[in-house]
Amino acid sequence: MVMGQIEAGKEIEYAQQLAVSLKKVRNELKKRIIGQEEVIDDLLACFLSGGHCLLVGVPGLAKTLLVRSLAGCLALEFNRIQFTPDLMPSDITGSEILFDDRAAGKREFQFVKGPVFSNIILADEINRTPPKTQSALLQAMQEHEVTSSGVTFALPDPFWVLATQNPIEQEGTYPLPEAQQDRFMFSIEMGYPDYNAEFEIVKTTTKNQDSVINPVVTLDEVRTFRQIVWNMPVADSVVAVAVNLVRATRPESNDCSDTVKRFLTWGAGPRAAQFLVLAAKSFALLDSRPAADKEDVIRAAPLVLRHRLVRSFHAEVESVRTDEIIAEVVKNVKK
Repeated sequence: MVMGQIEAGKEIEYAQQLAVSLKKVRNELKKRIIGQEEVIDDLLACFLSGGHCLLVGVPGLAKTLLVRSLAGCLALEFNRIQFTPDLMPSDITGSEILFDDRAAGKREFQFVKGPVFSNIILADEINRTPPKTQSALLQAMQEHEVTSSGVTFALPDPFWVLATQNPIEQEGTYPLPEAQQDRFMFSIEMGYPDYNAEFEIVKTTTKNQDSVINPVVTLDEVRTFRQIVWNMPVADSVVAVAVNLVRATRPESNDCSDTVKRFLTWGAGPRAAQFLVLAAKSFALLDSRPAADKEDVIRAAPLVLRHRLVRSFHAEVESVRTDEIIAEVVKNVKK
């Protein structure tokens, strides 16, 4: 079996191999992560689709541990960047350093690659650094390359960015502008664990642990699995649901209901519909199904839309959450 590409007629075989690999990843994560099964599936769907992810949650929910553990399962290069107010763009992308070659009797500038040159990047607390530094990472996310002194350096393939944000602490932070948030495929909100999961977390983490996360998916397998997602056929009816959902978020559109128009200033763009279809395919594969259906698109709606919608003054005053608006959009589209 040649990995890294899809051989004609072997789509089912590759899909079966993907299901086995996903089961191995979940089993490895259970060594350290208790509960959060839905968050794990959302992360895996985002990774299979090739999109970047925002992970939003209060401190202490193991966001960083989850990302590190997932990276350990995938046998890919991993770097963590702690975003702080004094972080500079060159601290992420790299910089030109003057090297003195005494043997050759010459001095020259050479580009030293920064931590962004890795397969998986954890941008911890991305909203703690100024916009100039945020943009350096976000440009790399979009272009998959870094340019220095007129020379372009390609980033590794695959290249996946997971950025964490703390939603309750706003002092000394620089919220991502809407245009930059649009570069993230998913925005995943991590909530508090239920009683049983929290009991097990406390019990497990207050004693010595010897659990080790083992890599169970190779680089070539990752590339192949992503090709499975992109090659999976999707019915026009499923695409129509994705497009209708996105159009129903735009206040100036006739497809938008009066209720939604009252609570939104700006809706989602075409990129959201693209991500909805890709996410639907990934969710179908996670459930070992050969094709995506309308419910997969509905499942992806909050993840894809919540960071792309701009609430109106009325929504702010009446404390209407973005997820509530999305639920109203979904209800109207499903009629």
